[in-house]
Amino acid sequence: MAPVATPVIIVHGGAATVDDSRRELCMAGCERSANAGFEILARGGSALDACEAAVRVLEDDPEFNAGYGSVLTRLGHVEVDAAIMDGDLRAGAVGAVPWLRHPVSVARRLLETGEHVLLVADGALDFAREQGFFGEPPHALISARSRDRFERGQKKDKSADTVGACALDAQGRVASATSTGGIAGKRRGRVGDSPIVGAGLYADRALGAAAATGHGESILRVVMSKFAVDRLREDSAQAAAEMAIDEMVRRTGGEGGIILVDKQARTGHYCSTPRMPWAVQSSAGVQSGVENS
Repeated sequence: MAPVATPVIIVHGGAATVDDSRRELCMAGCERSANAGFEILARGGSALDACEAAVRVLEDDPEFNAGYGSVLTRLGHVEVDAAIMDGDLRAGAVGAVPWLRHPVSVARRLLETGEHVLLVADGALDFAREQGFFGEPPHALISARSRDRFERGQKKDKSADTVGACALDAQGRVASATSTGGIAGKRRGRVGDSPIVGAGLYADRALGAAAATGHGESILRVVMSKFAVDRLREDSAQAAAEMAIDEMVRRTGGEGGIILVDKQARTGHYCSTPRMPWAVQSSAGVQSGVENS
């Protein structure tokens, strides 16, 4: 099948405060993630495969609040949320799942079964095991950085820096994916925006795809990713990103960030937090940064 679109992928490492000492590490991690996804796109692979691969890289990187780098609950445990969606409105999501390194891949399996969109807690873990994904012991999943943040006290660290990816493939298909450890010090069983279709992510084959990050409760209240994708009917990806964040801040006072890709292979990224690591890769190469500009 002849290409009909220019492949591109955009990823982010979470809207948060990124110290100067971590700036280059976070940018490099996002570049590795974008490269993993774009390698699939360059071979003619799907946007869905590219987003899953990109997010798996971030889940393995201890610099990010997902998978291995997840923040801890107030009990000192890891509970993760993740989701993946394509432009045909197929979606799979898991929430409050303990001790999983790659919840995005469990979400992908759920999408493929078509039975349910969202599974949580023990039910999600049962499904994961059925699909060959098993939790890991704490010593294998709690990073040194997460342990340090936990020991310094949860009141000083309310991180909610979800990771995510959005992609457009050569066949014009779009997809998005998210993964997170949630908010540091959260209650057992808390589920944020990341696995909620329309809030943490959204994809529409006619318009584009989005993935959000930040204060989940605020993002949920304004259904931010759906809001951003709908803006693509009239606005560029960058303008839609800025409008979505402005809407959330205005309506809820919350903080966050968002990335988008549209059907013209244009990307957008914007945050109301001090920084949000991001990277974009296409045939023209890779670009990355931590600020809005």
